[in-house]
Amino acid sequence: MARQSKRYLHLLKQVEGMAPVDLAGAVSKLKSLEESLPKTIKRCRYDQTVEVAIRLGIDTKQADQMVRGSIVLPHGIGKPKRVLVFAQGENAVAAQKAGADFVGGADLAEKIKGGWTDFDSAIATPDMMGIVGPLGRVLGPRGLMPSPRAGTVTTDVTNTVKEYKAGKVEFRADAAGIVHCVAGKLSFSETQLLENVDSLLRHIRSLKPASSKGVYVRTVTLTATVSPGIPVAA
Repeated sequence: MARQSKRYLHLLKQVEGMAPVDLAGAVSKLKSLEESLPKTIKRCRYDQTVEVAIRLGIDTKQADQMVRGSIVLPHGIGKPKRVLVFAQGENAVAAQKAGADFVGGADLAEKIKGGWTDFDSAIATPDMMGIVGPLGRVLGPRGLMPSPRAGTVTTDVTNTVKEYKAGKVEFRADAAGIVHCVAGKLSFSETQLLENVDSLLRHIRSLKPASSKGVYVRTVTLTATVSPGIPVAA
C-alpha cells in the first residue's frame, strides 16, 4: 500500500465521516480543502482536475443497461484536447479546418497498432470503420474507440471536431456500474464547477435504461486529483 502524505491525511480528516451534502455544498467544500492546510504542510503545486464518480443502479452484464455517452460541459474541462480524425477526401479537409490535431487513415492506424495513443479523442467517418475496427484492442481499453453511440462515428466532422476541441467529454459505466467523468479544474469558480457537474448529472439521469429497476443514481462523489472525495446527496 502506498504511503499517504501528511497533506492527504490532513485533508482526509476534514471529510472523514462526512454526510452527503447538496452539490453546491460539495463544490464549496472541495475548493476549501486546500485552504484548510496549515502553513507547515505544503499545498498542491498544480491545478488539480475535478472528477465526478456516479454509482448507478444498473446491471452492466445486461447489454440494454449499459450507460455511456458524451456531453459538452458549459465551461469545458480546462485543458486543450488533442483530437484525432480518421477521414479521407473532403472530410479530411473539413477535419483539418475544424482544428483536428491529427487527420489520416491507414497511416494513423499503423501508428496506433505500434502503440501510439498520444491523443485524447478519436473520431471517424463511417467509411473509415474498416480501418478503425481492428484497432479496438488498442483503443477500446483506453476509452478512445470511435463509436456511433458516443457520437464519434459521424459524417458531421466539422461540428464534432469543434465540440471535442471545446472540451466535450465521454463517459461509460465500468463493470461495477460506476461512471467516472472529468468536470473541470479546481481553479474554476464554484459557479463554473456547479454548472458543469449539474449538467453532467442531469444528462446521466436522462440516460436511465428502461430495464433498470429501483434506485438509479445511488451515490455521487466529487473529488480532485490528489484530494479526498466529497459525498454528494444523490
